Amino acid sequence: MKIEIYSPTIRRKEMDAVLTAMVEDKIGPGDRSRLLIQTAKEQLSFDYALALRSPAVALHLALKTFVKPGQAVILSALSPRYYLQVLQDLQLFPLYCDVSYDFPCMSRDLIENSIGKKPEGLEIGAIVLHHTLGFVPDSASITELGIPVIEDISHSYGFWIKVKKDKEEQSAVTEGNHSKKNDDSSGSPFPITNSLYYILGLEERDMLTSGGGALLFAMNRKDALALRNYAGIANEYCLPDINAALAVVQFKEIQRNIERRRDIAEIFIKAVLSLAARTRHKRFISINDNEYCNYSFSLVLETGLKEVIAYAKKKEIEIENAFENTIAGASLCPDCPVSSSLVLRTVNFPLYPRLKSADVERISRLIMTLP
Repeated sequence: MKIEIYSPTIRRKEMDAVLTAMVEDKIGPGDRSRLLIQTAKEQLSFDYALALRSPAVALHLALKTFVKPGQAVILSALSPRYYLQVLQDLQLFPLYCDVSYDFPCMSRDLIENSIGKKPEGLEIGAIVLHHTLGFVPDSASITELGIPVIEDISHSYGFWIKVKKDKEEQSAVTEGNHSKKNDDSSGSPFPITNSLYYILGLEERDMLTSGGGALLFAMNRKDALALRNYAGIANEYCLPDINAALAVVQFKEIQRNIERRRDIAEIFIKAVLSLAARTRHKRFISINDNEYCNYSFSLVLETGLKEVIAYAKKKEIEIENAFENTIAGASLCPDCPVSSSLVLRTVNFPLYPRLKSADVERISRLIMTLP
């Protein structure tokens, strides 16, 4: 049987929550959306949040609060392609930033390099820092540049959660209770940087899903003031309760899902170590001490994609171009050579909690025998 590249982690709890919302005719924005915000606040400790219909709406509102038409916004070339439509709608200009071969996110040095190349007279209004493939950039150093930062944590949600090594301790995991001492048994609270706003996408392929939607939040009262102006935004921009019901359960199940992702990734990493004896395919490297959430399992190939994708297809395992739906994947930033190269050489393998043990073993064997 074919192993699909992706499958959302929807279990009985999520199904029951959505069914209950349907039976109670609670479909449009309402009580469950407010419950979602409260549930998220318990884990993230933000000051204020909006539950919105899409990450695009979230990015639009975030930029609209402080960036003026005609200004530039710094984007990684490996950011989602929809970013460009949002900028176009707001009459903003993209200023593209490249990445390195070892790490798929922007760094302070590369951002400074992009700033140095900007057209004379063009003002920079913001940096949108996407956590590409779940990797976490050094946002602390980037905010020191003095440019307002919006962080997109859609792929990296849970990177601060310390995964249990001892299975017997799982029942003691605290889901975001920040009133307890920060130690290995309670998990770490969401790390606060000086970023202005955060976007947590809830789309199908994000770490958490509501079937579509996003949370836009600010960590402190000062930054939240502008978001509160959108409290009365029309329902057509707000997350429906039927989606919120699913997302509430996703928040509560995050520890379990991250543990499963870690267990699968450890098997794949062993396969890569075996593979390294024959090829130069390699993995991205984290640049800090954050726990990688294992959003994906990617390899930067020694050669192009076609041969490897065809080989996987013969094994009935679907793999994909990791950056196909990015700005660089649409060939829109030729001045970012590293990103353009990674688009042609980086593949994602299936990695999601619903993978069966036999499927994990099949994927592991595939990795070990890649051409």
